[in-house]
Amino acid sequence: MSGSEHNEGTLYIVATPLGNLEDITLRAIRTLREVNIIAAEDTRHTRKLLNAYAISTPLISLHEHNEKEKSLLIISKIKSGMSVAYVTDAGTPCISDPGHQLVKLVQAENLRVVPVPGPSAVITALSASGFPADNFVFYGFLPAKENKRCQFLAELKNEEKTAVFYESPNRFQAALRDMYDILGDREIVIAREMTKIFEEIRHGKISEFLQSTEQGRSKGEFTIILRGSEKGEIIVTDDEIERKIVDIWKQQNISLRDCVNYIAKQTGWQKKKIYDLAVKLRSRDL
Repeated sequence: MSGSEHNEGTLYIVATPLGNLEDITLRAIRTLREVNIIAAEDTRHTRKLLNAYAISTPLISLHEHNEKEKSLLIISKIKSGMSVAYVTDAGTPCISDPGHQLVKLVQAENLRVVPVPGPSAVITALSASGFPADNFVFYGFLPAKENKRCQFLAELKNEEKTAVFYESPNRFQAALRDMYDILGDREIVIAREMTKIFEEIRHGKISEFLQSTEQGRSKGEFTIILRGSEKGEIIVTDDEIERKIVDIWKQQNISLRDCVNYIAKQTGWQKKKIYDLAVKLRSRDL
């Protein structure tokens, strides 16, 4: 890995277990063994993982407070032909974790960056949520200050996609209260201690979690999954629909099909109902 195919080395972005050490991939183990250096968010934490798999690769620290400085050191190592793996405390680096500055700087030097995929709290929680995940949005940590958090949540009121957030234990209840006040009593899934002994993935309404006093036990972050807003049908009468049909046909001179499609999109009504009303009007010599 250190330079058999390239004059320079490579930066490997390696995903590590969320909790259960058995979740590491064979490729990740091999990569951590073969690189010249492992850069870690917390070397003490990563040492436990390395010890479990008898990996003796040298460690250096790279976290959010020294990322720019240490990134320059890593770039110099890669340019000299060394390969470096970067790991965070748990899950995939750069996903609400340090690492993106490192990757950006390495890419700016036209050096090779290779992802070694594995665990991610977002995907792990979504897979067990029961919520639609074919189209979702991930927002990372909610804003810490109440006014900014409320403003942020207000902008999500009409978001129809499943939304995923991280939240710290000390702000968890406050965040839920704001969600309840702004978004209503939505369905949510709360995941914590994922893949660990006390793993908990619970489904319910926001109000049910607000009534619970057990949440303060957690030492790690929560993953909160929020069901998207349901697009409600705009209620209009048959007379209003007929007026729309008349106005659109007269003003735009479009086909019946285009007229029906336009009104259905505008009002949320079923196309068949609009079509039936349009045919009825046409039979009256519209």
